[in-house]
Formats: sequence, C-alpha cells, structure tokens
Amino acid sequence: MSNSDHESSCYDGKNMALFEEEMDSNPMVSSLLNKLANYTNLTQGVVEHEEAENDRVAVKSPQMGTFIGVYLPCMQNILGVILFLRLTWIVGTAGIVGSFLIVFMCCACTMLTAISMSAIATNGVVPAGGSYYMISRSLGPEFGGAVGLCFYLGTTFAGSMYILGTIEILLMYIVKSAAMLNNMRVYGTCCLAFMALLVFVGVKYVNKLALVFLSCVVLSIMAMYTGVIKTAISTPNDTVCLLGNRSLQNGNFEVCRKTEMRGNETQPTQLWELFCKGSLHNSTCDEYFDLNNVTEIKAIPGLLSGVITENLWGSYGPSGMLVEKKEQPSISVSDKTEERYESPARTYVVNDIATCFTLLVGIYFPSVTGIMAGSNRSGDLRDAQRSIPIGTILAIATTSIIYISCVLLFGASIEGVVLRDKFGESVKSSLVLGTLAWPSKWVIIIGSFFSCCGAGLQSLTGAPRLLQAIARDKLMPFLQVFGHAKANGEPTWALLLTAAICEIGILIASLDSVAPILSMFFLMCYLFVNLACAVQTLLRTPNWRPSLLFSCSMIYIEYSGAEKEWGDGIHGLSLNAARYALIKLEEAPPHTKNWRPQVLVLLKLDSDLVVKHPRLLSFTTQLKAGKGLTIVSSVLEGAYMNRGADAKLSEQNVKAAMSAEKSKGFCHVVVSSNLRDGFSHLIQTAGLGGMKHNTVLIAWPANWKQKENPITWENFTETVRETTAAHQALLVAKNIDLFPSNHERLGEGTIDVWWIVHDGGLLMLLPFLLRQHKVWRKCKMRIFTVAQMDDNSIQMKKDLQMFLYHLRLDAEVEVVEMHESDISAFTYEKTLVMEQRSQMIKQMQLSKTEREREIQSITDVSRSSIKRKRPAAQSPNTLQVPTGLTFEREAQLIHDRHTRSHPAAHKDKVSPSPDGVHMTWTKEKLVSERSRNREASMAVRDLFNMKPNQSNVRRMHTAVKLNEAVVKKSKDAQLVLLNMPGPPKHTGGYENYMEFLEVLMEGLDRVLLVRGGGREVITIYS
Repeated sequence: MSNSDHESSCYDGKNMALFEEEMDSNPMVSSLLNKLANYTNLTQGVVEHEEAENDRVAVKSPQMGTFIGVYLPCMQNILGVILFLRLTWIVGTAGIVGSFLIVFMCCACTMLTAISMSAIATNGVVPAGGSYYMISRSLGPEFGGAVGLCFYLGTTFAGSMYILGTIEILLMYIVKSAAMLNNMRVYGTCCLAFMALLVFVGVKYVNKLALVFLSCVVLSIMAMYTGVIKTAISTPNDTVCLLGNRSLQNGNFEVCRKTEMRGNETQPTQLWELFCKGSLHNSTCDEYFDLNNVTEIKAIPGLLSGVITENLWGSYGPSGMLVEKKEQPSISVSDKTEERYESPARTYVVNDIATCFTLLVGIYFPSVTGIMAGSNRSGDLRDAQRSIPIGTILAIATTSIIYISCVLLFGASIEGVVLRDKFGESVKSSLVLGTLAWPSKWVIIIGSFFSCCGAGLQSLTGAPRLLQAIARDKLMPFLQVFGHAKANGEPTWALLLTAAICEIGILIASLDSVAPILSMFFLMCYLFVNLACAVQTLLRTPNWRPSLLFSCSMIYIEYSGAEKEWGDGIHGLSLNAARYALIKLEEAPPHTKNWRPQVLVLLKLDSDLVVKHPRLLSFTTQLKAGKGLTIVSSVLEGAYMNRGADAKLSEQNVKAAMSAEKSKGFCHVVVSSNLRDGFSHLIQTAGLGGMKHNTVLIAWPANWKQKENPITWENFTETVRETTAAHQALLVAKNIDLFPSNHERLGEGTIDVWWIVHDGGLLMLLPFLLRQHKVWRKCKMRIFTVAQMDDNSIQMKKDLQMFLYHLRLDAEVEVVEMHESDISAFTYEKTLVMEQRSQMIKQMQLSKTEREREIQSITDVSRSSIKRKRPAAQSPNTLQVPTGLTFEREAQLIHDRHTRSHPAAHKDKVSPSPDGVHMTWTKEKLVSERSRNREASMAVRDLFNMKPNQSNVRRMHTAVKLNEAVVKKSKDAQLVLLNMPGPPKHTGGYENYMEFLEVLMEGLDRVLLVRGGGREVITIYS
C-alpha cells in the first residue's frame, strides 16, 4: 500500500498527537482502509500490480461465480477427445485394473496440482490475466517463466491433438473415408487454417460458441450413461465376427458365416472369398480358416452379462498383434510370427501400435489436463480466492468420478475384443463408444466432433495470449517480438507462431504420437507448480499464507548426527555456494512477498558477563522458528586490548544461552568505548553482504526512572533514532522476563494487535509468525484499530475484515471509537510533573568538567591554611573573616553540598581532615557564589510555577487515552502489540518521549512495541 496519500495524512486534533510527527509517512489506519474499500480486480497485464496501483481506472465489477466461471470451463476442457476416442481402447488394452490405476495416477497428479494452484490462488488477491500471471507473480520469474513456457507448449500441442481428433472423427466415422496419414495431414492443415482465421477475426465468436460446445459434451456423456443403463434391460444388436478366437474386420462382408444356402445350393460367402481361392469344391484356403469355425458374438453383452471378469486384466503386445478372445476355443497353426501378425488382407483386427503401460499413461494423461481453465478467467470472477479452489477441485473430482465410472462400466458391458479394437473395425467401422450410446450413435459422434472443435479453438485462443504475456515480461529476450499486438490487443505474431508449432503436431498425423508429447509438457508444468509450492511451504516464507490447507506429509529435512570436521571438499563447495548466494542477494532488494524479519538481537550482560534477559532469545526462537537470519550481539565497555578475554568469554556465554533457548543464529560481542557507539556500530555493520538484518530486537529499559544518570534512556532513544535512520524495523519487548519460555504452552488467550498507524504491515505479520510456533499456536489473534470523529466505524470494520481476508489472516476485528474529548486534569497534572522532573534533572546534571572546575575554584587543598595560627598580611582584595570564620563555614557548607550531590566526582580526591578545610575566598568569588545560589532558589520557585508545554499535553493525552482503551480491552491478553511512536526530532525531548511510552504501556504485562522500517512487508497480492 502506498503511504504517500497526502489528503489522508493531514492531521487536525489531539487524539493522535503522539503520532502526528510521522503522519506524512505513516497514515492513519482509517485512511488506508478507505483506499482498500475501492479495490477492484483489474487486468494489469504483465506490469506488477503494485506498480499499477496508482494508475487504476474504474471498471465494471466482475460478476462470474464459481459454477459458471470455473467449474464449467474446467469440465469442458477436461472432458474431450481421449474420453470419446481412446478410453475404450485403453480399458481393453490395460484391463479394468490397469485402467483404474492409470486413471487414479493421472487424476491424483492433477488433483495435487490443483491443490497447489489453489494454494497460490488463496495466497492473496489473484491478479487478473490467467494462470501464468498468477503463478509467475506468486512463485517468481524463474519458476514462472519455466511454468509459462511448458504451459504454452502444452497448450499449443493440445490444439494439434484436438484438431487431429476432429479430423479422425470426420474421416473415419462421418465421411468414412480412408484415414491415411496424408489425408490426416491435409485435412488437419485446412482445419488449423480455418480455426486460426476464426481466432484472428475475433475471439468473441469463439466465446459465444463455448456454451454450444459444452452442451455437446454434456449430451454425449448423458447418451453414454443412458446407453449403459439400457444394456441392463436389452442389449444392442451390434455383433462381432470371430474366426476361432480372432476378431475380424466386418466391413468387407455382411454375413458371419463361411457358406450360406441360396435356394437349394450351398454357396461361399464374402468371408470365404477373403480366405480362399478357387471354387467351393476345388479351393485353396488359409490353414487357420480351415481348422476353425466362425462365431458371431454380441459386441455389447450388457451390464449384467459377467463380461467384467474377462476384462479385468490387460493384453499388451507389439504392433500388428492380433486381437483375440482368449476364452474362445481355437485350433492353433504353425504360422510364423510375422505371417500371423502381419498377414494382410486377411481382415483380422490387429494392434496398430505397440502397447505398454507407460504408453497408455502418456496417451491418457491429456484427458485430465485443462485444470487451469478456471484460473485463466481470474479477472472475471467475483471472488477468485474462493472460486478457483472450489471450482477447480470440484471439476477434477467430478471428472475423476466420470472417468473411473467409465472404466468400470465399459469393462462390465462391452466385449473385450471390441474394447481393444481402437477404430471399431469389428463393428462396421463405427465409433466403439457410439455402439453403446442411446438413442443413437450419432449423438456421440456429433457431440465428440464439436467437442474437439471447441477444445481446439480454445487452445488456439489461449496459447497466443500466454506467449504474449511471457514475451512482455521479457523473461526471454528472443521472444520479445511476440509481445506485440493489434490495435484491439489481439496477439497476431504470437498467433502465427502458435499456428506454426501446431502444424508440426498435425504433420505427425497421429493422435497417439502427439498425446505423449503433450503429456510431457503438462507434466513438467505441473512439476514446477508443485515444486515451487513445496519449497515455499518448507521454507515457511512469511508471506506464503495460503488459506487452503494442502499439506499431505511432512518432510524430515534436518537430522542430527555426529559433528566431524574432516576437511573434505564438500566444505569448500559449501563456501563457494555461500559466496555465490551472498553476491546474488546483493543484486536487488527482496520483494515484499519474500520479506521476513532478519533479526539483530541486542543483549545486555550482567557483571558476570552472563545474559541478563535470556527470554529475549526465547522470543526470537518463537518468532523465527530457525528460519532466516538471527544475529545475537552485545557490547562491552572499555578497550579491546584490555577486555579481549572478556569478549571471548561473553561470546561463549551468549552461545550457551542461545543453545539453551534453541535459538539458531550467529553470535557477535564487540568492545567499544561506550555502549551507544557499540550499538550504533552493530546496527550499521552487522551481517555480511546481502545477508544483513532488517529488524532490531531489544528489551525495554524498565529501571530508566530510577537512575539519575540519563545514559540508560539516552542509549535507548539513540537506538530508536538510528534504526529509523537505517530503515530497519524495531521491536521493543516490555517485561521480557514475563514472556513464555519455549517449553510453555499457552492454552488459551489472545494476541492483541493495536493498529494505530500503517507503517508497513509488520504488526500484522508478527502475530502470524508467532502462531506458527507451538508456544503461541492456540492463541487467537485480535486486531483493534481506532476510529476518530470523522471516521465511519462500521465501514472501517468491514474494510478491515476484507483486508484481513485478502491477507489470509484469521483474526477477530474490533474498531474502538476515540472521539475528541477535553484534556483531563489528570493528564494536565501528569504532564506538569513530567516536565518538572525533566527540568530538575537538567539543573542537577552538571558535567564532570564543570563540577571539577567549580570545586577547584572554591576549595583550597593546601593543608598549610589549616596550620595558620595568626592572621597574615591582608591583601587589599582579600576579605578578612574576623568573627568565627563565618565565610569559611559558608564555603565549607557549599563544598559539602556539592560533595553530597556528586560523590562520584570526588572518589579519587583526598578526603579532607576532620577539622574541615579552610577556604581562601576573594570578594568576587563570594559574590558570584551568592548570586548563583539566589538564581538556583529562583529556578526552584519557577519550577513550581511553570506551565506545561501544550504539545506535550496533547501527546500525554494521546498516551493516556490509548492506554485506557488498551487496558480495558487487552488487559488479559497473552501479548499486546502496539505501534511505537517515533522519537522526537530534536534531542531535547528524550526524557519526555520515554515518559510517553511508559504511560502508553502502563498496566500491561507483556507488550511488544513495533516500529516499521519504512517499507511494505506484507501484501494482499498472490
């Protein structure tokens, strides 16, 4: 989200005065949600959706739902040519068991891919532009480009397969011309040219015909199921002629007999003439024809015939193998293999290709592709995140049921030799599935013809646009020419290349040869999709938050073993790989989708150099779960030459604490002249190359009020300022010792997020990351935001709920109304006390140099003055003390006062004698000291008469009101996350800033103040 909306950034009021200095960069949540309410799912092409955010134009809201937009298109693309032309042959060749295994494997593959696709679709707002946009924008250019290219080639060869299927139906079952290879090539080329011309003229005509083609598919399937049911009542009249146990092509004869009676004479039939030469009584016949009888059996025995037992197992073989009914009696002859399998015109039905299980898988697999048809319409869906998963998975489930039921029904009702007859030569060259259909075989033939035509048109429509998208992304420079389009957006050059590649498939002229090529491309496409989703899941990328739970098994990645160092070459290879990875990381900053907190933990050590707050490491473990970068650091004051041994001991102690708290990362202890410089150096230089931290985690200085020395809170505020300047996020944990350990399990409770201003979305991301750990897993997430006078709290709640839905975050939402109210006397008094305390600290904090100079000016350290017994010669500028050394006593009192006020300044001085120290005073010194005492007294009187600064009053008002709201709603929460206000721009208000934060967190046990690093870390987009 853009943070530069100046209209929403303007501030007028006192409720949010604590955040007013940063309103320009961090807008109020109400203004951000107002922008989200106007979100529309635009077609953004290949331009990143984040970059196109500001250039949106009003478009008509998409209206397509799950059924029309996803379910039906997927059904139309999945059910097609293989179902009508090859499934019966696959069942006959592989058997019911083998076919069931093939269908199950392929459907399981597409189901898993659909689940991965659904995970991508539910991982944010789905950009319009189809499957390629959705995958490439979610998984990155490497995976996206590979998936896109495989998807394009698969879709293009799918067009070839559908066109070949169309021509096969036309030549073999409608026109019944000889389907020679050249005929397939010529007619296929003409069909491709016609379809490409139709696509070139206008896609709108293709879209209008889509419903017609879908109706053809539905009617064909209904005719098929009706025919199967009818076989249980009465079987069709189609028969198969067997010679012995061999199936015969019955297109060349009418009667399935060797001889027939014509009048009173026995005459040879057309079948006899095919196997014999000469007259009936003086003939030479084929030996097998002489020894075996001719039998006529039902082609469709029926659902209750028991033929299912004969079709359970497969019958694979080489090309030219005879199709035989094994259960039929037959007398074998001593034919040579080549004569038996390659005998010609003996009208046997034979295998046209060699068959095996893997080949059948390759031929069948294209029948389960088409699962991306719904995601291709992502820009036309009302709710793509919901529709794509539900519609796609339901379509696959439906088609899987159809395919599995077809395997069982075909095997239970159709004769085995007919099933293995690919082109229906044993049933008068009819479509095998057509013989089963009711009321007529033409329902299946015409339906399958138009189904193949429609699928081919859809492929020629989608493939060029996919190529155009890849070309415009400039992933492959040589493809850029195909990114150009006509004035109306039609990709002309891409269409020409698609037609050329499609022509290559048509020149192959065999559906059985093109289908495996198509299968390979789609399998590679699905492999990349599943692999990318698996990698994202295993790495637990923070912005990978799919709503759909699709984990089937956990992979055991890390294992424990003996740690040995043998100086092997693999270690050197690891160093090279690490170097290469670090250099690659520096090439470009990480995208928002890949952002995760890389944490620098700033620890404090006690006097024994032991970690003071080990729970800070526990919290890091719970936040990181071993993912990403963790650097645990601390600072020792002094010189490295003197404290080198302490630094090494400290590192050992820190590593021991990290091991105890199961915190995986690096340890670094530095020695610096002071803590402030040490922390500053760590913030600037920790890490290596692109592997640097982006988040700093520190503990809240709980005792900052008890210390007169301001170094504690000055170091804290300087750390806040430096992380802000370095554009790093900051996490400040209050009461860190009360945070749960890694062994605790929080059974109940909530993690409450108080979202006041939007500073990058880190507040939303942190609870999600914490809930991935077993300590916080059962805690619910609640998000509170603040509505002011001009905000519509009801609309804000709706917008926030929609925003969380897009972010894939499960949380309760509540909008707290904070109307303008008068500043209470309590707030006024609290601000006054704060400013009085600050002023007193300033008056009391004299520098060490000034104190020493003042004391030196009023103290005579010479003991000779004590031994003087008689008055010395008086100097004209020296004041005599005649009565009881009155002035000396006053000076001694002044000296004692300073000594009590600043004992540290005198710890190295020689203590005075019990008799006191005699002071030597000049008149000017005494007058100056009395003047300073009068000024101090006046300053004390002014301190109690001062009025608080109005800006501080308003800020205190914000802190008090927010604290009241937070305590009221979240007092019992397990953890409260709050926006951390920015530090003052001038260094004079440090102590007031600490007081504001203290008031903001008052009354809460576990608090995490969160300050963003100035960039977006969470996105609603997929």
